[in-house]
Amino acid sequence: MRHRHLSTVALALGVAVFLDILRVWLPSVITLFGRAAETPAELLGAFALGWFLLALAAPTVVRRLGARPVGLAAAGVLAAARLALTAAPGGDAQLWLACAGLLAGLTWLAATAARVDRPVPGLALGLAGAAAGHALLGTEDLVWRGGALGWTLSVALVAAFLAATVPAPPPDAGPGEPSAAGRRAWLLCGPALLLANQIALAPAVWAAASGVGPAGFPGLSRAPVGVAPWGALAVALFLVTALYRPPARLARPARVLWPVALLAGAVLFAAGRLGPAYLLTAAGLGGCLARTDTAAPGGDVPDRRAAARRGRAAVGGTVVFAAATIAYYAAYDLGYPNGWVPVATALLVGLVAVAGPSWSPTELSGRARRWSVAALVLATALVPVFHHTPLSAPRPGVAPATVRVAAYNIRMGFGLDGRLDLDAVARALRGADVVLLSEVDRGWWLNGGHDTLALLAARLRMPYVFAPAADPVWGDAVLSRFPARSGRTRPLPAHGAPTGAQVLGVTLDLGGRELAVVATHLQPPPGRDPVEQAREAATFARGYAAGRPLVLGGDLNTEPADPAFAEFTGAGLVDALAAARPLRTSPADDPRTQIDHVFVSSGVTAAEARAPRTEASDHLPVRVTLTLP
Repeated sequence: MRHRHLSTVALALGVAVFLDILRVWLPSVITLFGRAAETPAELLGAFALGWFLLALAAPTVVRRLGARPVGLAAAGVLAAARLALTAAPGGDAQLWLACAGLLAGLTWLAATAARVDRPVPGLALGLAGAAAGHALLGTEDLVWRGGALGWTLSVALVAAFLAATVPAPPPDAGPGEPSAAGRRAWLLCGPALLLANQIALAPAVWAAASGVGPAGFPGLSRAPVGVAPWGALAVALFLVTALYRPPARLARPARVLWPVALLAGAVLFAAGRLGPAYLLTAAGLGGCLARTDTAAPGGDVPDRRAAARRGRAAVGGTVVFAAATIAYYAAYDLGYPNGWVPVATALLVGLVAVAGPSWSPTELSGRARRWSVAALVLATALVPVFHHTPLSAPRPGVAPATVRVAAYNIRMGFGLDGRLDLDAVARALRGADVVLLSEVDRGWWLNGGHDTLALLAARLRMPYVFAPAADPVWGDAVLSRFPARSGRTRPLPAHGAPTGAQVLGVTLDLGGRELAVVATHLQPPPGRDPVEQAREAATFARGYAAGRPLVLGGDLNTEPADPAFAEFTGAGLVDALAAARPLRTSPADDPRTQIDHVFVSSGVTAAEARAPRTEASDHLPVRVTLTLP
């Protein structure tokens, strides 16, 4: 294999390993260091950003000790941390292993930048390959899967990365290379990581965008269909625009076209238009990266100085990644608009791309480009073979004598130990006929980019209806063994709360009888009871039920003696858990508060109310058996 090709392979595999670390590190910061929102958002953000600022010293270390020894050492630590996390340590061990892997990955990136002046092919193939792999695994990482398959594929990935890294060639740069060559591409590495994993190459977002319900379910999502073709198209668009050059007559229009496409995709994402957003972002991001894959002759800056500048650009770009990620998701704790974050990141990428010189031939040969694109598009097209088991719609049967209902705030699937363990969540819910979920994540990059809802629904073999709350991929859901005939969602006014809320109504067919199910997650303003939202949710529920038997439940963030709780009982609803009070549900390891509830309409009889002990979330589920009138 030619040296340039080997460098590209090593970079692509390293990006995939580094992304695995990020998919553990990001949620570990939230769930372990954040301690279920007990840590102030400002301190949490400072902790997260601090690791990237610490990595700014890496280029100096590389310059003094040499890119090759530092790069090999960092690659070894990165690989070791990746495999150690596969052992699923959980707790503080997981947090600090992920931090060590993150710092090693950033150092490896700086050392690689010092040696590789044209990183775009490696970056593009790494990002696209990671996306295809994540889709093939149904958006559940190898790190969290464990078992024989998880360990085999993890070891294979790490071994391939080390095998490509150890025999890496001398630095690519030749004498007299200008300092700008390669620096722009490395500067965009961090912003590209964010835009790719939050929008363009995020399989969970592909699924959420394709799961739009038919008539009768306005604004709601059901089990996704057609994920693979559109996801494969996004990967293909990204790779083609990143690795191929347009004819000379199209070079000037393309210089503006790709930044405009990228910016348009980010704007559509901020507006909640996920489908066109990820396609435009994929094409625009690939084209903008290609604009930086240049090398111009001439210049008189020494190689060592050019290498150091590339290293600083690479780490500086990851600081942009960290700052943008923190700024976007901190909005849900601090309460400011965050749609500007992806737009500003796309604008930065576009400006850097426009400022670049004219194109020169790409690093990969034409044959290598063709095989790379074909292999990754084929892999993504195979998603239906490995993706979630299709969930067929339930058929109406004989009306049941009782209905078993569960309500659970699943904290995006992360347990108290900080691990993504959807098997544990499924065990806590198994046997229920109707499940009302809060804090459902369908692609937040902060949590690793998983489609938690589809993964859990596949385990329970229950179709779902999803309603967005904080943004299009985070909200509430209803899963049911009975057919869902219609549904409706209504956003709840914030009343000063930083996180958005909604109320979801779903009509279930119980063999000729209908049951109205309402799921919500009330968000109290700081230091206040969510009285206004409780009143609005109760009013919606009574109107939606229209005389039919009604079940309302979820994380209501209010206790039985609070005014918000009285809004539900004052609206004529009955506390279905009353016979088991006090029924404390939070925090899961030492329950002290009763904030997860189920209410029913008069005439519905409740029995067997309980809150099973589990640490699969920071809440306990509540379960109750209902007999309809």
